Amino acid sequence: MQALDRQFAALGAMETLARQDTPVHRLDPRAKLLTTLAFVAAVVSCDRYAISVLLPFLVYPVVLASVGRVPAGCILRKVAMVSPFAILVGVFNPLFDRTPWLSLGGLELSGGWVSFLSILLRFGLTVGTTLILLACTGIYRLGLAASSLGVPGVFVMQVLFLYRYLFVLWQEALRTVRAILLRSPDQERLPMAAYTHFLGALLLRTLDRAERIHTAMRCRGFAGQVCLLQPLRLRAADVLFTVGWCACFVAFRCGDLSRRLGSLITEGHP
Repeated sequence: MQALDRQFAALGAMETLARQDTPVHRLDPRAKLLTTLAFVAAVVSCDRYAISVLLPFLVYPVVLASVGRVPAGCILRKVAMVSPFAILVGVFNPLFDRTPWLSLGGLELSGGWVSFLSILLRFGLTVGTTLILLACTGIYRLGLAASSLGVPGVFVMQVLFLYRYLFVLWQEALRTVRAILLRSPDQERLPMAAYTHFLGALLLRTLDRAERIHTAMRCRGFAGQVCLLQPLRLRAADVLFTVGWCACFVAFRCGDLSRRLGSLITEGHP
């Protein structure tokens, strides 16, 4: 049970981080959302063999996490959890693309390995930055920002409810598992035969909990829109944040800064 409780605490860690008070947290969520979308577009648009071009993009998530006091370990663990998807996408590239592409100290890397490393780097940059954005803003402020930027309200509410009901489902699962284990003190985990009854009970408890939550929301005047106590307000700092970082992304994308810096150090000219 302690392991399950730790997993639940990790699941809610992002919302806990989003309640901090830092310069990044005080920025308008629309500015952070637009800037992150520009970041993702710039990273994804890079060539499939690009590696040195992608390295300067590390500046944005590092600065965002440092100023927003987001622990690197928390983000890296969550990125590692979903990294198998990126690995499956590019793991066969070395088998199909064996053209020599890069030489490192006598070790030749084929184009397949280079593209595979590029996929992993782009995946880490985009997913890690998105998680940092969530930790510095919160899902509800992001939903309100997306709605104010023209995203259909139905889509926004579906995403918010899906995120919220993940916690509801997890809480009901914890209560059900705890009840089963308390009735069987000699067992440390659920036996395989109990999983059928567990899933059925979890479904019924979740449906009942969802109906009670919906009734409570309707009694409190919920009309299908996200409402926050503090309305969104765009300031000069938000505009400067977005414009400044977007200019950096254009510079990173159009100019291979890593290669130019290396040439400047080794040869004395860019």
